[in-house]
Amino acid sequence: MTLFTTSSTPVITSMRAIPVAGRDSMLLNLCGAHAPFFARNLVLLTDNAGHVGIGEVPGGAGILNVLERVIPLVVGTELARWQRTLNTVRAACGAPRHHVSNAAEEAVLRQPHEINLRLENVITAIEAALLDLFGQHLDMPVCELLGNGRQRDSVPMLAYLFYVGDAARTDLPYGRGARADGWYGLRDREALTPQAIADLADAAVDRYGFRDFKLKGGVMTPELEVEAAAAIKHRYPDANVTVDPNGAWSLAQAVAACKGQGRVLAYAEDPCGPENGYSGREIMAEFRRATGIRTATNMVATDWRQMAHSYLLGAVDIPLADPHFWTMQGSVRLAQLCHDWGLTWGSHSNNHFDVSLAMFTHCAAAAPGAITAIDTHWIWQEGRERLTKEPLWIVGGQVAVPDRPGLGVEPDMEQIEAAHALYKQVAGGARDDAVAMRYLVPGWTYDPRQPSLMRG
Repeated sequence: MTLFTTSSTPVITSMRAIPVAGRDSMLLNLCGAHAPFFARNLVLLTDNAGHVGIGEVPGGAGILNVLERVIPLVVGTELARWQRTLNTVRAACGAPRHHVSNAAEEAVLRQPHEINLRLENVITAIEAALLDLFGQHLDMPVCELLGNGRQRDSVPMLAYLFYVGDAARTDLPYGRGARADGWYGLRDREALTPQAIADLADAAVDRYGFRDFKLKGGVMTPELEVEAAAAIKHRYPDANVTVDPNGAWSLAQAVAACKGQGRVLAYAEDPCGPENGYSGREIMAEFRRATGIRTATNMVATDWRQMAHSYLLGAVDIPLADPHFWTMQGSVRLAQLCHDWGLTWGSHSNNHFDVSLAMFTHCAAAAPGAITAIDTHWIWQEGRERLTKEPLWIVGGQVAVPDRPGLGVEPDMEQIEAAHALYKQVAGGARDDAVAMRYLVPGWTYDPRQPSLMRG
């Protein structure tokens, strides 16, 4: 009597790497001002069961070229062996000690590489699409396939706020806040004062119901940025509020601005960085000891080795494990370690579409224990363009974890092709925030130790 039978899972029949573009506001940061458009890369996988899986990662020709190059390593693979597929792609992109197993792989390995460029972005794009397909095949959400499975039914998101430049001072094709009232209007208007930032917070709460807030700093002086955080806290005294100057402040500036501000700042994200021969991890540890304020980072602990040093130094309380850079599996793996080590897991974000919103949601859904409200740029994109037929919604400051199989979102090919057409029209390589900033400050140049707008 046969007790077990074997059956194959679907096979990948096609892979498309599609660069897309979306519209943005004139958001200010340490590097300058966001351009009117941003780029992302999509991966679409189709299997012989007729399902389509999708992944989204940062834009850029380097990532796109590598994704196109590894298509022969993905097409023809069996879905159940998706981990083997990812390992093959890793090896082809420079990972050591790998046995070449077929002619397609050998052909990729023979080509010249710029491939160590953001390898994990390449892996994540394919990983997300494979997980999406595998979830559809098994009729279960992706979060059930990550770590120890689904840990929560909704994921807290924070209101990611920015200082906003006056786009009317440029001849660049920014939106002009055509909808005069509410969030959709305010996000395209100048916001440079604590009062204006607090008004942005109000509009974001009215639209999305947020309970936590983050201000992108590195624009004004440290004292003014903490003052803006205090203005938000004054209006929402029960909220968690943080500032992220991307390491622009010196240790002395960071301590002076933040010491005694524990009632305002729930934590400080990358308040300072390397200086005087000391690493960012060492300086962040000193900041924690001097202020008693918890720290978060997506700058000083961005891989496993850095994470180990950060933990040993006591430098970081909240690692922001963006799945686009850690991979979805790696992000959840770090969440498990945070739970065991007494840290708090969170996630950083950059400009993104609704596919990434679903990816964030499933990773956070599989993260065990207490997590911080995670970043999302989606509020700056929502209402302009979408790439899925029914994007996930932020309601009450949270996104409900979809029960639908896979990522729980369906690609909208008409919208994707429109975003691809926009990319071909406006894309000009990597985003350069200095270009737009020079409309506000003629001759402006980037300085990682100086705020972008209010310089001495």
